[in-house]
Amino acid sequence: MEKFQNVTVIGAGNGGKAMAADLALKGKSVTLYNRTWEHISVIAERGGIELELPGNIFGFGRLIKVTNNIEEALADSKLIMVVIPSSGHRDIAKLAAPYLRDDHIVVLHPGRTCGAIEFAEVIRQEGCTSQPIISEAETFIFASRSEGPNQAKIFRAKESVPLAALPAFRTPEVLEAIHTVYPQYINGGNVLLTGINNMGAVFHPALAILNSGWIEARHGDFEFYVDGVTPSVAKVLEVIDRERVTVGASLGLKARTGLEWLDLAYNARGENLYEAMHNQTGYYGIKAPATLNHRYITEEIPNSLVPIAALGERYGVSVNGINSIIRLACFIHNTDYWRKGRTLEKLGIKDLSIDELTYYVETGERD
Repeated sequence: MEKFQNVTVIGAGNGGKAMAADLALKGKSVTLYNRTWEHISVIAERGGIELELPGNIFGFGRLIKVTNNIEEALADSKLIMVVIPSSGHRDIAKLAAPYLRDDHIVVLHPGRTCGAIEFAEVIRQEGCTSQPIISEAETFIFASRSEGPNQAKIFRAKESVPLAALPAFRTPEVLEAIHTVYPQYINGGNVLLTGINNMGAVFHPALAILNSGWIEARHGDFEFYVDGVTPSVAKVLEVIDRERVTVGASLGLKARTGLEWLDLAYNARGENLYEAMHNQTGYYGIKAPATLNHRYITEEIPNSLVPIAALGERYGVSVNGINSIIRLACFIHNTDYWRKGRTLEKLGIKDLSIDELTYYVETGERD
């Protein structure tokens, strides 16, 4: 049997259900894990997930196991696909720590910013003595959604998704495993670069915050990336983008700009973000969130903007624009996202110099 025949998918939301079914249809023996049994009971009863693929193609992804027991979920697989909001990475790391093995490859889909670093630090704190490969994708491979208790739909798959392991020299091992089903994954350098290239940090939280009045008044009944992106809003997004790229430069990384990403991902071009986003035809028809209690804020602020801002402040980069968006989110949700977010102290890297941090993500060693 092929050594990566057994795959575990952690998470049964929009992405997890789609990936689990797709992997099963591609011939993998798939275990699906979710912490809440009620969310997967119908899948367990019916033995799998009904999946709609692009081109009006339908299939039934039959799963070999559906469980809410993390030890059982990790027992037979070497490849572990974590497909949950990044706000849950810490909890999954704590649950998984006693059962992780040296031959495990964990892939966060996606890591947001510093996801792999957080996961590795949590399992270390939990006393895990094994050395699994922890890796993260820059973005999720599918545009997908849950269509029912055991139904999912994939609208499209990305053609190229950067991925990096912690430590970086083990990235080829992760690519070898994941290429058995998804050849779209490419070497993303290291987990600092995949984290800094987190485009959700640019396009989601600030756009939601600056459209907060309209979101609450219209309950999301407007086109998020079209109506919501006015020239002034786009200028703020450009500030966030510029600060993010500058933080990357301070770490010796050449981060992709928002304009470069829009061109690469969608062949959408313009003189500025306003023009390029309005030239991205795929954005038309996408409605705004119906509420401000949405992952664009609750996930992206603490797990994307907070670590980027923290890295900037640690290494001497002005991040006033990013901090202003974080502060507004704190006001709106009456919470301290700096405290709740991925701080450098929580990540275990607050005392590292740039050279030491780079050495860590490249080698896995702190000395």
